[in-house]
Amino acid sequence: GEEHYNCISALHKSMRGSDENASLYWLARMLEGGEDPLYVARRLVRFASEDIGLADPLALTQAVAAYQGCHFIGMPECEVILAQCVVYFARAPKSIAVYRAYSNVKECLRTHTGPLPPVPLHLRNAPTRLMKNLGYGKGYKYNPMYQEPVEQDYLPEELKGTDFFKERKT
Repeated sequence: GEEHYNCISALHKSMRGSDENASLYWLARMLEGGEDPLYVARRLVRFASEDIGLADPLALTQAVAAYQGCHFIGMPECEVILAQCVVYFARAPKSIAVYRAYSNVKECLRTHTGPLPPVPLHLRNAPTRLMKNLGYGKGYKYNPMYQEPVEQDYLPEELKGTDFFKERKT
């Protein structure tokens, strides 16, 4: 019932708050109460990107490995895998920068009036002669061929200067 959601919320918030003891408690309470370990593992995969993000990019690898380990061996053996992951996450630095930036991109798309801006011509693939004649791919700079950083726009003209990480135009 509702306690299922209350416990996963408590686990999530304990890891977010870097409390490894509370995190282990809520994990054990769920598992010992019969919770599906794969449900917990799926939530950990989400947590890895939502709450830890780029502060520790290996968190997602940890979560996916924990999910796979739980899938391979099941309960009760997988409890220690989940416990390791939960403690790792509680101890990990946290960042919601990517989560917030992606939310800003979605909001930009939802609130846009009229047709969405077209993909700039230089970013389009040109697999046919007609597309090449229409200017597809013209002027594109293939970054790996340059030793210095390449100056090139990647957003549509209407969004030039937008920084979704800062929630404002630069």
